[in-house]
Amino acid sequence: MDFSQLGHSAVIGLQWGDEGKGKIVDLLTEHFDVVVRYAGGANAGHTVRIGAESYALHLLPSGILRKSALNLIAPGVVVDLEILAGEIDGLRKRNIHVGDNLRISERAHLVMPWHKMQDKLAESSAGDARKIGTTAKGIGPCYADKMLRSTAIRVGDLHDADRFRERVAAIAEIKNKIFAALYADATPINAGEVTDEYLALADRLKSHFADTTRLLHERIDAGDRVLFEGAQGSMLDINHGTYPYVTSSACIAGGVNVGAGVAPSLLQSVVGVVKAYSTRVGGGPFPTEQDNDIGDRIRDRGHEYGTTTGRPRRCGWFDAVAARHAIRLSGVTELCVMHLDTLGTFDEVRICTAYRNGDETSDAFPSRAEVLADVAPVFESLPGWKVDRPQVDSFEQLPAEARSYIERLETILGVPITLVSIGPERTATLHRAAGVGASV
Repeated sequence: MDFSQLGHSAVIGLQWGDEGKGKIVDLLTEHFDVVVRYAGGANAGHTVRIGAESYALHLLPSGILRKSALNLIAPGVVVDLEILAGEIDGLRKRNIHVGDNLRISERAHLVMPWHKMQDKLAESSAGDARKIGTTAKGIGPCYADKMLRSTAIRVGDLHDADRFRERVAAIAEIKNKIFAALYADATPINAGEVTDEYLALADRLKSHFADTTRLLHERIDAGDRVLFEGAQGSMLDINHGTYPYVTSSACIAGGVNVGAGVAPSLLQSVVGVVKAYSTRVGGGPFPTEQDNDIGDRIRDRGHEYGTTTGRPRRCGWFDAVAARHAIRLSGVTELCVMHLDTLGTFDEVRICTAYRNGDETSDAFPSRAEVLADVAPVFESLPGWKVDRPQVDSFEQLPAEARSYIERLETILGVPITLVSIGPERTATLHRAAGVGASV
């Protein structure tokens, strides 16, 4: 990957989230001027490791760790002001500057306390078969109110305190009636307390509020290069994922246009990010899951626990059927493979190349979750490599079996693999260009 040649680009997760997008965004940011979060909310968890320091980001774009970048939270994001303020405070305590390098869209919608309450009440009242596996951050209910419109509040509404107070009181009255009717253990919302809390948060964050759409276009017109940071993964996309076990926003590259407010023709490259295996958090079908010693071993070696929830992730072999589907959805131009080191010491590694359902075998990704739940993966096996954690400076220095695994993934997926991660640190990333390995 020649970073200097990349135009406006997007970094997209191609699995069920947690692919390692934060590390790639952080790595690329020094070559871009603006980093934009365009979808999702505090349910996202991007971890960036710099030397001995580890940073867990949920709402802040991963570019915030680079001094040179302007970071935008775009209209497509739903913003939890309490979590955002906490993130900013946490970084400032660690001497990371957060000031005029951060702007929050006034068009972005606010996650309110009743959204989190509804998330928890709805999930707890659902039977095991109907649980979505939500992070309980209020993301789905907030997006639902955004579409409903009459019960939605945007960041820009905080500029008028009197009007904001009236809106909170009116919406709280509606929500209290709904919750009382649906959930026996619902605690009534105190509109006055909510208003005071949010106006106090607004006083702390108002210097960051802006029309990010106009600002973004001004920077593009001035010749700045823009990097769009995806949240969650393509298999959790509201339209194209394993519905209903999905998030509530557009995670694919097409989400950039509606979430950030730019034309579809703007993107010049789409960087897809995958793990060298597959993981999933929460409910939903997962054909290559290894609910056995292999899955446990992947989880332990990869430290596969949610950045946002701390929940153990479900682990399994690489699903090339799902990955090809995601590549097509976003027009991916190059791939980054993360966590290759996690697969070290396995006797064999496996790739799912098709699904079997009864007597039929197909390499197409099903549109219905119940069909996906019934398929059996068709695996291709490759020799493993005995190196525990490779300490190498180039792709060529990796064990032959590890290189063969990457080369086979590239052939199956049909997109060049240009970056391979062999550890959480920035420096543990190998650049693979034109079949010749070189260190980043």
